[in-house]
Amino acid sequence: MEARNTVVVDVRTRAEYSGGHVVGSVNIPLQEIQQRLEEIKQMEHVILCCASGGRSGQATQFLQQHGVNCENGGSWMDVNSQF
Repeated sequence: MEARNTVVVDVRTRAEYSGGHVVGSVNIPLQEIQQRLEEIKQMEHVILCCASGGRSGQATQFLQQHGVNCENGGSWMDVNSQF
């Protein structure tokens, strides 16, 4: 994973996010992804994460179908170790 020009989007709930997250990441809960699509499209490269990779996988699939340059980073702790 390349850190420059990359935005980490954590799709967990706000409560989960407040319990720990990747420094500098953006919290957009999975259920808000569709409504915030235009905002996400402005990001150059997106790495999505959650607790285990399931929700971020769903978000990645949706966003890729809408032309967003993104990848599923899996668990936020795995992503955190790479930044």
